[in-house]
Amino acid sequence: MNSLRSAYATGAGGGAAAAAAAAAPATGRDLRGSAARRTLRFAPGDRVVVSGLPGSGKSTLIRRTVALTGEADDAAGRAPVHTIDSQDTRERWEARLPSWLPYGLYRPLARLAHYASLRRALASGGGVVVHDCGTQGWVRDWLARDSRRRGRALHLVLLDVSPQTALQGQAERGRGVSGYAFLRHRRAVGRLIEQAEAGRLPAGFASVVLLDRTSAAALDAVVFD
Repeated sequence: MNSLRSAYATGAGGGAAAAAAAAAPATGRDLRGSAARRTLRFAPGDRVVVSGLPGSGKSTLIRRTVALTGEADDAAGRAPVHTIDSQDTRERWEARLPSWLPYGLYRPLARLAHYASLRRALASGGGVVVHDCGTQGWVRDWLARDSRRRGRALHLVLLDVSPQTALQGQAERGRGVSGYAFLRHRRAVGRLIEQAEAGRLPAGFASVVLLDRTSAAALDAVVFD
């Protein structure tokens, strides 16, 4: 991916860097191993898919870098940014239901609520950041179709961490997936990473950014300006 132009603007680059990123064609960038401070910048109303293995840090990255963006946009009179994470939906359901009730019993309803939230976010006109586990290819296809229909750009931020690191992340949050499911995630995310490393964008995507733990930790914010 070294030959591809950057799909980000650095925090130190100022307006010129942001303008260059906004004017760039379909692009990708491999930021793995870089500890430079950065801000990922997208156009208002764009959609960003954050993908990676379970436990790779997707939810943490979204909450840390996007949490304040929606408030800032709302205060400025722009459509707020929406973060759509199935984990948030699950936690909301768990807070309302008895603790002894197994998640498996109400998982279908929680999933329906999650996708309903995503549909509303896509129709809002604001920026959308979506948590993706890698195996839900039909969701990425849905996002690509909706983005084309509404004239929005779709971007992929891909977290590349080792299976051991991801399993450790699952243990730290106290919630994991089965061995079979984790193998499916590894295969799906592995294909996305191979595509990105070969300089191929997934169908319907305008850009892809590859991150590891080092470059993800150095990411300051994701903004839609």
